[in-house]
Amino acid sequence: MKRIGRPVFFIVAILILALTYASIFGIYGENGDFKLTYIKGVSDIRWGIDIKGGVEATFKPAGNVKATADQMSAAKSVIELRLVTNNITDYELYQDNDNGLIIVRYPWKEDEKNYDPSEAIEELAATAKLTFREGNSYETQDLDSNGEVVYKTPTGTTESNIYLDGSSIKSAKAEYATLQSGGTPQYIVTLEFTSDGREKFKEATTELAAKASSGENIMSIWMDDTMISAPSVDEVIDSDSCMITAGGSTGFTASEATALANKINAGALPFELEVDSYGSINPTLGEYALFAMALAGIIALALIIIFMIVYYKLPGFVASIALVGQVALSLAAISGFLPFIPSFTMTLAGISGIILSIGMGIDANVITAERIRDELYQGKTLDGCIRYGTKSSFSAIFDGNITNIIVALILMLVFGPANILSGLFGASTTGAIYAFGYTLLVGVIANFIMGVFASRLMLTSLSHFKFLRNKRLYGGKKS
Repeated sequence: MKRIGRPVFFIVAILILALTYASIFGIYGENGDFKLTYIKGVSDIRWGIDIKGGVEATFKPAGNVKATADQMSAAKSVIELRLVTNNITDYELYQDNDNGLIIVRYPWKEDEKNYDPSEAIEELAATAKLTFREGNSYETQDLDSNGEVVYKTPTGTTESNIYLDGSSIKSAKAEYATLQSGGTPQYIVTLEFTSDGREKFKEATTELAAKASSGENIMSIWMDDTMISAPSVDEVIDSDSCMITAGGSTGFTASEATALANKINAGALPFELEVDSYGSINPTLGEYALFAMALAGIIALALIIIFMIVYYKLPGFVASIALVGQVALSLAAISGFLPFIPSFTMTLAGISGIILSIGMGIDANVITAERIRDELYQGKTLDGCIRYGTKSSFSAIFDGNITNIIVALILMLVFGPANILSGLFGASTTGAIYAFGYTLLVGVIANFIMGVFASRLMLTSLSHFKFLRNKRLYGGKKS
């Protein structure tokens, strides 16, 4: 008790309020005409088909290829991979072997303004050609969405001498790693070569390593006509894998790395896909459903806070701050606010998971407040009541929350993108249940952080202020 000083309350409360503001409104900047996103907010959340609507597209093999059922399954897997790596978890994906079609429905992007389905499907339909070339000569340069310089259109030897292309790549994966001892971690793309690709890469690095003394040992990596990296080759590389790093001062972002890996993996298809038809899907809940749900959530949260403060007084006030922090953490885990957690598609089922986790958060604080009140009615000291009340309530809170975590993990593992029951339940049901499990999981974890630890730190800190040591403020009898 004595180790938690009075300033702790203000420090924790300010951090919670700052997190709440940032997770809701985000933090943005400008670099000329480019908008820079430093911290993502609610406006960066990708809403599900049921809330915002989306796109329906039908794909077929290009060039009238008569694909087998296994080949169609491979194409479906690639589309599903693109959906998952773009953090789209609310989708419907069907395979029509009789007509050689793949039908997919998925929500609009979070920053969609034109609602043009022909542009939206490029997120799944676009293919890119990966090439490893000699040198780094380019014709033009431009700025990307973050204001970074990108180099386009290879020229000279760089244009003519291609060492290997995407067909030599077995798989690609986005990772977050430290490349040098003591260096800064960054997002990279790890490539795994085919046996033929390994030999070609070995030959290329052998040729370039011999030119190291003259400074002509550059191997540039291009995606279509855009140079994404231009490393120097100082030694022969005879390995089944290599890493792609981005040029510029910032390197890849998480979304850029996953998008690049996703496009490279598309090269594994036995045929190219083309769009047969496409269209828009209206939201199943109506145009104003999101506004109505947000308003209802704010009103409900306000009523809960009023009840907690009126009935439980000071513990209720502290619980209200922790509850706001729990909601903020849940939103942060959905929007991509936290760099180690990718953004997530929010559906109605996902909102239900957040609501249920908020109920768990309220329950945790109610149990603690009631245990403190029980200790006060036994005539114990205030410090002892807070200490024993919080300690005795933890086991009940832990049991309730851990069972929810187990349920959430089961839902995510069974009904997630790589589920084992999609054939029985269908893609639409699968996505909805996965969204519920995800938001329930992050909500319960946020409850442990805010409703258990942060609220107890704040309450213990406040109890050291002389004018807040009246037992009535904690639910006890009049002193």
